[in-house]
This record gives sequence, structure tokens and C-alpha cells, in this order.
Amino acid sequence: MDDDTTTTGHTWLLMITVFPTIIIIIATMMIARARTIPPKPPKTRRPNNQPPPVAEGAPVVGVLPAILTTSLQTVIRDQHSKLGSVFTLSSFGIKVTFLVGPKVSAHFFHGTESEISIADVYKITVPIFGKGVGYDVDNDTRNEQHSFFAGTLRPAKLRSHVGLMVREVEEYFAKWGERGTVDLKQEIDSVLMRIASRCLLGKEVRDHMHGEVSSLLHDLIGGLHLVSMFFPHLPTPAHRRRDRARARLEEIFSGIARSRKSSDRAGDDMLQALMDSRYRDGRATTEAEVTGLLVALLFAGHHTSSTVTAWTAARLLRHADWLRAATEEQGRIMHVAIDYDALLRMDVLHRSVKEALRLHPVTPMILRRARRAFAVRTEEGDEYEIPEGRMLASPLVVNNMLPGVYRDPDAFDPDRFAAGREEDRAGGELAYTSFGAGKHACMGEGYAYLQIKVILSHLLRNFELELVSPFPETEDMISMRPKGEVMVRYNRRLLQQCT
Repeated sequence: MDDDTTTTGHTWLLMITVFPTIIIIIATMMIARARTIPPKPPKTRRPNNQPPPVAEGAPVVGVLPAILTTSLQTVIRDQHSKLGSVFTLSSFGIKVTFLVGPKVSAHFFHGTESEISIADVYKITVPIFGKGVGYDVDNDTRNEQHSFFAGTLRPAKLRSHVGLMVREVEEYFAKWGERGTVDLKQEIDSVLMRIASRCLLGKEVRDHMHGEVSSLLHDLIGGLHLVSMFFPHLPTPAHRRRDRARARLEEIFSGIARSRKSSDRAGDDMLQALMDSRYRDGRATTEAEVTGLLVALLFAGHHTSSTVTAWTAARLLRHADWLRAATEEQGRIMHVAIDYDALLRMDVLHRSVKEALRLHPVTPMILRRARRAFAVRTEEGDEYEIPEGRMLASPLVVNNMLPGVYRDPDAFDPDRFAAGREEDRAGGELAYTSFGAGKHACMGEGYAYLQIKVILSHLLRNFELELVSPFPETEDMISMRPKGEVMVRYNRRLLQQCT
């Protein structure tokens, strides 16, 4: 495997790590607002040997009171303003060093697995995805498993997915009446699960087992709690449901695989692609590995896309000017069948999705562990040494809102990504990392944008929409989803989508 494949391979589950990321953060950083330890005077500094400044808090618990009374995001912003772009938060003897902004994040995103490890952080996923996949295997094996997805996520293959996505979306929203009020978050969840069933799991699941598979995935997600970080196999009710769901999913997917093999019938889906995959030594994937890889892909393809779609819809419905712009853009393609090329031309909608993801990242931060010590120079001109073994965090909830990168960062302004302005590019390669970056870029980004735009495009062209519930708050620092219901009133337009 070439070096590029190797260095990108260990991030194939980047967007799947939403839940474990926050569980670890909450477990390891009960950080408090408190007095800070001021940096030493310049004359006493020892380049390449001085550790980052530490936020001082209460004995043992650190700054837990500030987390509970404000939010983790507020604490990170507060310490960033006091200590600079590199600082450490400590609680219960565990230290996590935060790297805020693109100028101090190069090694975090570009370091190799032997230097900056992702696997050390996300072992919690093993009971969910299963043994022998993801973070239960060595880096080389994980890279090979990563490559199994590559063909399905390439542009040529994505083109063939669009027709299936469009069909699912049209069939689902055809059940809406002429007018009504719905919880759009729940509707988006449902239609995305149907897209995943059709494009990834195959016709057997979509036609006969969609409801059961959806319920089983819900039980898997429900098996992630704070206690899971420390006792992943503790026989709690949630863990027992998780384990039963994982076993049943393997039974379902293995049964489909055996049926296809016995009937000499192949499917055109990710399930088949994984069944046909071979390791470099010629070994075929096992049924357990196929199940684990499918479950991992479903976590990535469903939860993240559902969150981003709901936030984009809420933002558009709150900002009439951008709703109008996105709808008018749809009007220019109203008489064109929605295909891959048409989706690529939806520039306003694409930038709206990207801006919603900047304001509402699906995970508040990305975690790694330093396997080797390294030095970092801050924006303020200080140089610190990060010790071996230190947990590292790149906080998207702060990085995405830096005024030095984004003009008026609290505003919803998709034009910040328009040609000629492109604030993310002007801020450097690591200014926008909602889909990861560098060696850790998410290869599923193109697939995510496609399914999100298929759904929103259909809604904008076929319905007049109005947000009737208050603009949602963030659910919590674990899921980052919109909190509560996103109630939308709709009226069906007279002019329907061309097919």
C-alpha cells in the first residue's frame, strides 16, 4: 500500500467517532473555569522543553463547576482567551492539551499513526463494530479495510447512487399531504435510513428488514454512555441491548451474504463490495468483518448526515434571504432531472450546508493521543513541548468560530465560502476541518453532501416551508443534534419535481 493510502487509512472512521469523542472528553475533562497559571516571563523560558500552560481549578475535579454552570465550549473559549492557542485542561490527574486554530494544528492532522494516534482514543467502538475491524486491528489492517470503501465512494460510483437516493426521497415525501405540520428532524432521520438501506445494505434489507435494522441501529447507538468508556462490557441494560443488536445484525447480514452466494446472485451495493473484498494476502473478508464494516459505515452515513441536514434546514428557514436564494437556485433547475451533475451545480445549497456544518459541527472536537513528544509554536510566538502520551484535542466548536479566520463568525453567511471570498481557503489548509483534514480527511464527504442535497433540493422545490417551533438549541455536547422537535409547516407547491 502506498504512503498516501497508509497515512489516510487510519481516519476512515473519522465521522463515526462522534459519540466516543465526547464520552472521552466528558470523562477526561471535567474542567473548570478558574484562575490560570500565567506563562513564565520570556527570559525563563526553555524552548522545546516548556509544557503548555495549564488552567488551574479546584483540587482533583479541576473546573467541573464551570462545565456544569456554563458549557464545555464556554470553558474552552475562556481558556483560549486567557492562555493562548495551546493550553492544557486537567481533571482527576488526566491532562488534555488543546490546539486551537490552524496555525498550531499541522502535526495533529498530518502526523503519522506512530506519532499522533487515533486508534488509542477510540477503542470504545470495539463492542459496537465488533472484533476484527476498525480500532480492534493494527494500523495496516485498518488501512486495508479503509480501502474496501474506496471504490464505492469514488465519483464514478457516487453517480450511480444518486438515482437511488432520488427515488427514495421522492417515494418518502410523496406520503406528505397537500399541507401539514411535521417534526422535520424525525422525517429526515427516516428518509436517510431508507437511503442507507437502499444504497449500502441492499434490496433485501430495504424491502424486507428496513424497520428491524433501523431499530437495531438505534439500540447500538443507545449502548454508548459515559460508563461505556470505563466499563464497556458491564452488563447494564443498555449494553445488553447493544450486544443483542450487534449479534442480530451479524445474523441478518450473514444470512443475506449466504443467500447471495448460494443463488449465485450479486448485489450492487456496499454489502456486496465488502463481501467481494480481499486482503493483500488473498484472504476474503469474514461475515463478522462485513457486519462490522457495514455498521461502522451506517454510523458515519446516517447520524452525521441527519444532524447536518436538520441544522441546514433550520438555518435556511430562519434566514428568509438565504431560503429565497436557495429556492431560486432550485427554480433554475426545476425542469431538469436531478442527477449527479445537477447536484454539483447547486452552489448556494452546497455553501448553505457547509456553513451550517461550520456553525453546528457534528462533533465538538476531534481527539488524538501523542505517541511521541513534539514541539509546537503558537500564534502568540510561544513554543511548547507536548509530552509523549498526552491526549490532544482539536475543538471544532472553537476553531470554526475564530474571528481571525471567519468574518462575523456567529452569523449564518454561506457567501463566506463563495468564489472570491473563500474564507476557509484564505485561512489556510486547516481553517475548515468539519470533515477532518490532511491525513485525517473523511473520504465520505462527497457521499454526505450528495444525500443531504438530494433531500433539501426535493423539499425546496416541492414545498413551501415554515419553521413553527423556536430555533433549536444544541441537544448536548454529546450528540450536537438540534434539541427537541424541529416543527415545520409545509404546503405542497403546484409545480412538482421533474423525473
